[in-house]
Amino acid sequence: MVRPVRKMPGWPDATPPFPRVRAFFNANVMDDFRALLAVTADRVTVAMDALLPRSTGPEERLLSAMRYSALGPGKRLRPFIAIEAGRMLGASERGLLRVATAIECVHAYSLIHDDLPCMDDDDVRRGRPTVHKEYDEATAVLAGDALQAFAFELLACPDTDASPSRRLELISGLAAASGARGMVGGQMIDMSADRAAADINIITRMQRMKTGALIAFSAESAAILAGASADVRRALEGYAHDIGLAFQIRDDLLDAEGNEDETGKAVGKDDNQGKATFVTILGLDDARDRARRLAAQAKDHLEPFGERANLLRRAADYVLERRS
Repeated sequence: MVRPVRKMPGWPDATPPFPRVRAFFNANVMDDFRALLAVTADRVTVAMDALLPRSTGPEERLLSAMRYSALGPGKRLRPFIAIEAGRMLGASERGLLRVATAIECVHAYSLIHDDLPCMDDDDVRRGRPTVHKEYDEATAVLAGDALQAFAFELLACPDTDASPSRRLELISGLAAASGARGMVGGQMIDMSADRAAADINIITRMQRMKTGALIAFSAESAAILAGASADVRRALEGYAHDIGLAFQIRDDLLDAEGNEDETGKAVGKDDNQGKATFVTILGLDDARDRARRLAAQAKDHLEPFGERANLLRRAADYVLERRS
């Protein structure tokens, strides 16, 4: 049985070993996977709690908003992919945990900005008031900015990896995944996409950038820390790109037919705002079918890793079945 995570003395510098769960699954495979995902999420949350700065000075409100967002409830799927891929490749667990924290900080920043009135104008995120509702709009903008900067501060630190070239590669990779050719560029396409003019190629490009790029970096970061070969990187890149698209299609399906109690955020907004999505372009049935095919393709990319990649395969199944 998986036990709740407890904060350890000296955490995260004295990092306790991650549970090596390879014979973890029984008949309730997906319930067990969710339990393991929750364990990893707890460990990342504990690391963020230790690493994110606290202050009682004049900047206290900003730091409080950063922590409110980053330490809030969440699946931590991107950190899970980074950590599990890295463990599979034999990367340093301490370095993986710091990289996972940086990834989650960038993800948290993107959610803060995505929820702003000038973007999606959402009041609820993960079952709680969004940052601009809990604090105010200006604080939310600054908290997002600061979380993004803090992510790169984490990657630049020698505690993440002793090799300056690896740290530089991590910084470069996260910057590319986050910027105009990645997450931010995808958000721009999303805001300007006209449902009448959009087609499946535009939607696929948008979501590969907006959602898929950071998921792809999660897998790439593990390969960087492990010093993996080009073939290994290509396999993980293919896995992450496919799972990223499947993740977004599931998001679109949840917006179309989910409920707020389960998703932890407003639903039906894409249709109300006239947004072009996989569901509006393909329809519900074809969208589900495409998500299933993408998850199957993602698992095919993991064939070279054999049983070592079982948890990453379970992650692909989880993406299809998640309710939030």
